[in-house]
Amino acid sequence: MIEIHAVESVRVLTLSSGSVNALDVDLLEEVALAVNDLARSDDAGALVVTGAGRAFSAGVDLKRVVAEGADYTDRLVPALSDAFEALFSYPGPTVAAVNGAAIAGGCVLACSCDRRLITPQAQIGVTEVRVGVPLPAAALEVVRYACGNHADGVLLGGRTYRGAETIGTGLAHRVVDGDLMQAAVAEATELAGIPADVYRHTKGQLRTPTMARIREFAGIDDEVRRIWGAAETRHRLAAYVERLRRRD
Repeated sequence: MIEIHAVESVRVLTLSSGSVNALDVDLLEEVALAVNDLARSDDAGALVVTGAGRAFSAGVDLKRVVAEGADYTDRLVPALSDAFEALFSYPGPTVAAVNGAAIAGGCVLACSCDRRLITPQAQIGVTEVRVGVPLPAAALEVVRYACGNHADGVLLGGRTYRGAETIGTGLAHRVVDGDLMQAAVAEATELAGIPADVYRHTKGQLRTPTMARIREFAGIDDEVRRIWGAAETRHRLAAYVERLRRRD
């Protein structure tokens, strides 16, 4: 469900699950395990995260949520948080190569990276409010960190962005009209040229307030799980999935 390979001194983690790399419990657990293992290694070097095929990640696998209900979403919410936190707190440089749609949880995964490069055609956005589900504390705080003063508009507006407007919101740092992976690896390599202990220490200081808020508001996720698992939410999500099917 994920692939990791080296490009010179940079590791590339590729999401590879279905046609749009939808996030389910299995994929999220694999991401968290792999990133945490890399973080604990002697050389937690530069990491590029991207998606296989036409999407970075189109977000949570809603069909599975609808089909499996509360027992599944009780596992899904913490799995989302664990994956976001693992990538957000990874000590080395991280670059998201957003090669296609990065929607909802896919957007949060990209926002968990230090830098985000995006193609001109790719869409990115945190659409949960429009879909009809709340964000776990970790997801909201990661987007707040990435988007700063634009977080309210990004989170409460629930829309998607592309091109230059992604930079204005903080969702991306650069639009790459060319070889995205080459640009992402080059950026990761440049960041890896900073002394590793200095990068790790500075990054840790920057992220400490966000991680503290995640811990402080972790109890909110009990309510998040309740809403995700409610029958009303499943009906809402089923209708949303059907609208997407008809549009396709």
